[in-house]
Amino acid sequence: MSRLVVVSNRVGPLKDTGRAGGLAVALVDALTETGGLWFGWSGDVSEEGTFGNLKQGGGTRKVAMATVDMTQADYDEFYAGYANRTLWPVLHYRLDLADFDRRFEEGYRRVNERFATRLRPLLQADDIIWVHDYHFLGFAAELRAMEVGNPIGFFLHIPFPAPEVLAGLPNAERLVRRMLAYDVVGFQTRRDAANFRRFAVEELGAVERDGDKLDIAGGTVVARAFPIGIDAAGFARQATTPEARRNTARTEKLLVGRQQIIGVDRIDYSKGLPERFRAFGRLLEDYPENRGKVSLMQVAPPSRAELDAYAEIRRELEELSGNINGRFADLDWTPIRYMTRSFTRRALAGLYRASRVALVTPLRDGMNLVAKEYVAAQRAEDPGVVVLSRFAGAAEGMPEALIVNPHSAEGVASSLQTALNMPLDERRSRWQAIFDRICQNDAAAWATSFLETLRGRATN
Repeated sequence: MSRLVVVSNRVGPLKDTGRAGGLAVALVDALTETGGLWFGWSGDVSEEGTFGNLKQGGGTRKVAMATVDMTQADYDEFYAGYANRTLWPVLHYRLDLADFDRRFEEGYRRVNERFATRLRPLLQADDIIWVHDYHFLGFAAELRAMEVGNPIGFFLHIPFPAPEVLAGLPNAERLVRRMLAYDVVGFQTRRDAANFRRFAVEELGAVERDGDKLDIAGGTVVARAFPIGIDAAGFARQATTPEARRNTARTEKLLVGRQQIIGVDRIDYSKGLPERFRAFGRLLEDYPENRGKVSLMQVAPPSRAELDAYAEIRRELEELSGNINGRFADLDWTPIRYMTRSFTRRALAGLYRASRVALVTPLRDGMNLVAKEYVAAQRAEDPGVVVLSRFAGAAEGMPEALIVNPHSAEGVASSLQTALNMPLDERRSRWQAIFDRICQNDAAAWATSFLETLRGRATN
């Protein structure tokens, strides 16, 4: 079987540290199955950058790891600049927050080209190349310019916006045209894939064929949804580990028979955290019987703290939680427990199991694996309920969740009230349907489906 080469912004780890996400686990499994190479940024900034020594190591007998540094200019323009100040907000429908600096765009193209240059000598004739996420939208175009003819697939882990939104990005047509150098372009949802195909048809003159293929310039590209999953059975086992059980027991002891709603998100404007706090406050206002009986635990580790938009969200969350706690708290009850520390996946599994409701309300999200992890962690005999944003990719595959509009505080509060009072039989029925589906469509099935499609393109 052909060797798999994975390209992503960050590499590894190959061993389970307790904090690795579902993506890392799925990629390690796929790489181990065929043998392969994982290539990307080292995480280090140096004067030599991509011209420095290739860092190799940390791999296994079957999987090699290779990384390169960036210069400070590369980091500022490619990573902090175009990737996170330009692409991230645009792809999450936030043109108002995007920074359209030409230097960022030039840095993005430069780093894609340099990374491709460093990968090129490592490739073997029959390699299958799988590139990940918005950092490397143009990576295949750079490899094709170097006469790399290997099958190259791409998977976008975050949303792909409607053409009317993406058109606001300067040179959007050129960027999407470069994406058409891939053989397969994968998305989290059918909506995202349709947005991409529509842009290619309307703006670039591509011809859509057979529902998920684009013919353009004599070539064909598959653009299809491959919804990412988790290792549902593995995460269910995490919930029974000693660390998870300790966290479940500690939380249940603190609750003293009360009910807990849980949210777990990085601090990011796409996650809808201020809207979530307001919805919880509305729950206490509109349904006063919950006062003293229901609390919200929000785990929100900081991210991209150097960006002004993130610092503003953090200030807003502190003000909102302080205001709600000040209005409703009692001597023995705090409405919102807001924590900015991170937890291991085993610890989170224990917190999920102790919570009656998962509140997953991003304003936009590619998938959102928290909703799936929460379901996997539940006790089958007494499961909780997911209240899920219609704008999370997970909503396409979890119709049994309570689907909400995160912009409506009243609507979210009403659904929370429904979840908190849902009869056991209904909770079990909804949970079982979702659990069966996430076990079937797990991370391994996601990787297998994508790679089979890419290998199929290689033989056509």
